[in-house]
Amino acid sequence: MSGTLAVPGRPATTRRPTAGRLRRVAYYLPAIIVFVVTVAIWEVVVRNIEIRGFPLPAPSQIVNALGANWGVGRWPLQTSATATLIEAFGGLAIGTVAGVVVALLTARFVTAREVLLPLAVGASAVPIIAFAPLMNNWFGVLNPLSKMMIVAVLVFFPVLVNVTRGLTQVEPAALELMRSYAASEWSILRLVRIPNALPYFFTALKVGTTLSLIGAIVGEYFGGTSSVLGQVIVASAGALRFDVTWAAIILAAATGIAMYLVIVVVERLVIPWHASMRGGGT
Repeated sequence: MSGTLAVPGRPATTRRPTAGRLRRVAYYLPAIIVFVVTVAIWEVVVRNIEIRGFPLPAPSQIVNALGANWGVGRWPLQTSATATLIEAFGGLAIGTVAGVVVALLTARFVTAREVLLPLAVGASAVPIIAFAPLMNNWFGVLNPLSKMMIVAVLVFFPVLVNVTRGLTQVEPAALELMRSYAASEWSILRLVRIPNALPYFFTALKVGTTLSLIGAIVGEYFGGTSSVLGQVIVASAGALRFDVTWAAIILAAATGIAMYLVIVVVERLVIPWHASMRGGGT
């Protein structure tokens, strides 16, 4: 066998897992090196500038601010990140469910497609900054639901477009085969259309995770409780505490990356049969 190495007196060993790990390390190593070098240059340059109130503090100052304000202090970052995460996740859930429901309707009924798709396109063209004050007035500036609805508007359109494409762009041969067996529309939807739409759905969901945090933080800029990341960023920047500002920004980015990775893991578990999941090095 090409993937094993047999030595007399010893059990056969497999080369493939080791080779796979080496390829994975080689794939990520350049990015890790660039990141480490960039942080090191950033630290050295900022330390040598020594300008009071400089808006880009050194990485060590950001880490210190993150630790000092994690659970206590004027800007409790842990509490703020949790509140913003709840808003982002709630809006992601609302927008995803609404997008999937409308996609099912548009894929099944031509009339629904003609009515709902133009409305969805129009809603996606409105800048999110215009939605934020409206949602705060409708649902209350201190109500987390106002931020969730801002996120839902952002997430809705990519979910709708991708899921509709997955439900409609099915191989004609698969549809003809199902209809030759006199399969009902429900059976075709369950056995053909939904499996075909799952990769599109997870693509939209990965886009939605990043949009959800953006929408939540932008909504927080226009008002809300002080214990959210958007208000921490605004207040700390106004007080010239840019180390806290960047700590909140990095915390938001890390939260978004964590949400994205969760979706990637779920995708691998749900559709391991898809070609994108079998590709090497990813």
